Parts: sequence; C-alpha cells; structure tokens
Amino acid sequence: MQTRKLRNGVEIPYIGYGTVQPLQRFDDEGMKEFHEVFIAALTTAIECGYRHIDTAQMYYNEADIGEVVGRGIVPRSELFLTTKLDNRIGTYEDTLRSFDESCRKLGTEYLDMFLIHWPNPIHHRDRWQQRNAECWRAFEKLYEEKRVRAIGVSNFRPRHFDALQKTANICPMVDQIRLYPGDASLDNPTLEWCRQNGLLLEGYSPLGLGGVLKEPKLMALSGKYAKSPAQLCLKWSVQKGYIPLPKSTTPERIRANIDIEDFELSAEDMAEMDRLPSVLEDDRDPDTATW
Repeated sequence: MQTRKLRNGVEIPYIGYGTVQPLQRFDDEGMKEFHEVFIAALTTAIECGYRHIDTAQMYYNEADIGEVVGRGIVPRSELFLTTKLDNRIGTYEDTLRSFDESCRKLGTEYLDMFLIHWPNPIHHRDRWQQRNAECWRAFEKLYEEKRVRAIGVSNFRPRHFDALQKTANICPMVDQIRLYPGDASLDNPTLEWCRQNGLLLEGYSPLGLGGVLKEPKLMALSGKYAKSPAQLCLKWSVQKGYIPLPKSTTPERIRANIDIEDFELSAEDMAEMDRLPSVLEDDRDPDTATW
C-alpha cells in the first residue's frame, strides 16, 4: 500500500481501516455477535491489503484488534496501529497508564500513533487547557522513549492548537477530523492551520456516513469512471492529500475501498465533488459536544 510521510519521516499507509461502531445499541448477546463480526471483518481487511488500523480507547475493540494482530497474518512491523486517548482521562499519570493498557490489549510493545481524541471533553470542560497540556506532556515522554512512533490529535481546531502550543515541546503530527466531499467543515480555518504547521490530515466519515453516496452528481461521476461512489469519495480524499478512514464489515466493500489506485479524478471532477451539498450537520463542535 502507498504511504504518506509524517513530519518526523515516519511513513503511514495512505488509507486506514476505521473501526468505530455505535456500540450502545447492543445488548450483551448483540455485543458478542458484534465482536465476532468485527474480528472477521478486520481479518478480511488485513488479508486484502490494509496495513493501517485506526481505533480508540473509547471504541472498546482494542482487545479484538489485538486478537487478530496476534494471529500473525502479517508481521507486526507491517501494521500501523493508531489508538486515541479516552475522554475521561485528564492527567499525566493516567495517560501513561492508559497507554500501557492499550498496548496490552493490542498485544504490542509499541504503538505507531497515539492521538488525543477530543480537545475539550465534557469531563474536563472547566480545565481543558490544563488537561491537554498534561496529557500531551505524557505523549511527548512516550514519543521520546520510542514507545510510540508518532503523536497527534483529533477534532482539534486552531484555538485548541494555540492553547497547546503554550506548553508543548513537540507540535502534533496529525489532526484527525471529519472529511468527505461537500462537507461543510471543509471551509474552515482548521485545514489551513494544519497545512501551515505541517500536520497531516486524517479523515473519518469519508463517505459522509453513506449520505453523500446518493448524490446525483456523484452517481453520474460513478458511471463516467466505472467506479462506485464510495471509491470516488476515497479517491477524492487521497488526491486532496488526506488519509481516509473508511469502515465496513462487508467483505466486498472492504476490498473495494482500497481498489482505487488504477484511476485519477480530473481537476474539474475534483472541484465538482468539492461543491457537493453537505449531507451531515456541522454539529461536532468540540467545545459543546456532550462526550
């Protein structure tokens, strides 16, 4: 799989396998079935070429990922494992402990990337600047000890970066935010801040939770390129320089989502996709989110 290079020279696969799921909808029996489906899907993903796996402590699937990684489908060194800090954690010591726990669950001695998941979680809303400073100090320690190859953030906006920079010694290498064709969040200062400061952008919900796939203009382009609307969205992300993180448990879709190397979108069609209507409300303000 092709890669992109982070500021520190670490190479990261240019498409990741996203693993977030709305777990609150499951009862105990449903959770058991979900874990079985997830393990099968992740196995398929690795077998068909995914090498970048994106998870989070709040996804409650690190142990499942560790089970699949432990099967040795490919060497650990070929995988790029990312997890994100639980929103409830707010101190230097707890950050270090949570990292150790994630490594234990994932069955690895090191992580490829560790991210602060949200900059202003509701549990620390009255001290978010101090919380991020403490957690980031732990991130820097883990990075300097070579226990993690890259460190970054998720859902940060310029004001959160500006606050973090007051105490940080290392600038984040990645910001993971929602990115899909036509997303209203594309027209905001976050993208420019990241470009100016050398951060790589990762995009979750790169298919607009499926909503953008039904857009007539996108469907017309699908016929033109003989590629699915989902493949066009992922190619759009890649040509923008983003790292998309599609998620699926359907084997055919898992395979199709990385089958995008044999075509290029024209500049005109990229612009057309930029102008697609936003299918999701811009309701993920990290300073008002209820998690």
